[in-house]
Amino acid sequence: MQQQQAEPLARPSLQYGNFRHTLREIGETVVLIAIIYALVNLACARFVVEGPSMQPNFYTGQFLVVSRVNYLLSDPQRGDVVVFHYPNNPQEDYIKRVIGLPGDTVEIRDTQVHVNGIPLTEPYINEPCQPGSCRDNVWELGADEYFMMGDNRNHSSDSRSFGPVKRHYIVGEALIRYWPPQDWGIIQGYSG
Repeated sequence: MQQQQAEPLARPSLQYGNFRHTLREIGETVVLIAIIYALVNLACARFVVEGPSMQPNFYTGQFLVVSRVNYLLSDPQRGDVVVFHYPNNPQEDYIKRVIGLPGDTVEIRDTQVHVNGIPLTEPYINEPCQPGSCRDNVWELGADEYFMMGDNRNHSSDSRSFGPVKRHYIVGEALIRYWPPQDWGIIQGYSG
């Protein structure tokens, strides 16, 4: 018996159409990723908490996702936690809680915050306000103005010092705390 030599298998020829198709698919995928990334960045911002002004609810070094879209569809509400451009230096961002809405009268009387004459219930604050931090005062808010205060009233630079914040300075509503992992969670406003 004579052994037959096996013929070498013919190598398939490179098809240039498939190579172009693959390159096109890769290019479309890259463009799609860029579009999604741009849309996410337009809809959301990331914010890093700095300083003690929002303790006990937020601490330095926590990372937040801030929705820009929420306030395109509706207006900020009392109790929302928002990020806004500091009116005296718009390059700097602050995080505070919305206390007063357009048209409201915000008053601090005997260290207690009143909105439209009604004392505000604030279970989220760090500690009772000290007389030196919460001096008696009254603010009448205009049609596009919001009154912002930190949850740590005795250690917060807020509307008590720089006045009401105009609507166009508001970046968005803080929605999710995502860093550090043990602090992960959805951020709830307070509507009480």
